[in-house]
Amino acid sequence: MMIPRRIALALPLVAPFLARTALAQPAWRPTQPIRLVVPAAPGGTADISARLLAPFFQTHFGVNCVAENKSGAGGTIGTAEVVRAAPDGHTLLLGNIGPQAIAHSLFRGLPYTPASLLPIAGTVRGPNVLVVHPSVPANTLPELVAYLKANPGKISYGSPGVGQSPHLTGVWFNQATGTEAIHVPFRGAGPAAIELVAGNIQYMWDNLTSGIQQIRGGRVRALAVSSADRNPQLPDVPAAKETLPALAGFDVNTWFGIYAPAATPRPIAEALNRAMYEWHQTDAVKARWAEMGGTSLYGTLEQFAAFTTSEIEKWGAVIRKEGLQMEIG
Repeated sequence: MMIPRRIALALPLVAPFLARTALAQPAWRPTQPIRLVVPAAPGGTADISARLLAPFFQTHFGVNCVAENKSGAGGTIGTAEVVRAAPDGHTLLLGNIGPQAIAHSLFRGLPYTPASLLPIAGTVRGPNVLVVHPSVPANTLPELVAYLKANPGKISYGSPGVGQSPHLTGVWFNQATGTEAIHVPFRGAGPAAIELVAGNIQYMWDNLTSGIQQIRGGRVRALAVSSADRNPQLPDVPAAKETLPALAGFDVNTWFGIYAPAATPRPIAEALNRAMYEWHQTDAVKARWAEMGGTSLYGTLEQFAAFTTSEIEKWGAVIRKEGLQMEIG
């Protein structure tokens, strides 16, 4: 079809106007309160991230933002609730390595798949830390291993839930060192830490980002971190792989991030990702991550999606190798 000459002549003048108009279009803005679902109990790193982010979203978007804890079944209950929500940007998930990576290989009958959620951006990542109650007669990781071997199946360790990173870190640790212990799952890191301080469990692998205050307060004793290197916040605490030849390949970092229902439109996802970028640049968030021994996990939509996929594949290989499979419960 031929374009009339007068219209063709006008197009070079109209095009810049159209471009400016497109650029001037306002970004997506929420029209109702934002629900930030946390699939864990209060007190853990997921909860800390959510309660740092909620007031920022409230100011940034000009609507209320409420963090809601929906714990249970290794984080899958809260995740499933967000999967079923309307994909309109008003219901988001503060997810983590457990339900967003490990669960896909660990649990039978999971009510969602990796394609059920749209990764928006990460919040924080950091190692787990092996902490013991002060009554435990072990000041080093090798001493704890010796204590466990002298008491097979008698010592208990806690976790924030079956399938969460601290749980599988504990499983891997026991398998690598040839030790046996009783796993006691809780509905989140906060309740598990309370029971450890009370002496009702003897040790646990806790997220360093949430457990560091207990360590600094002397309520628990740190023996090792799960990452390949020591953490700057606890420079005197060795990496587990330093302590025993059996742990030479031991390297675990836990992480957290924001997800939306899979069908969320691209403009909404981009607006949320831009808000996350601005949040990560604030002095308050930078200081909080440093204080907690964590590092920022911001990335573009594509980068965070690729990161999530790589974590699903990594833990899938570990779980298949060990033959682990569990029912949701």
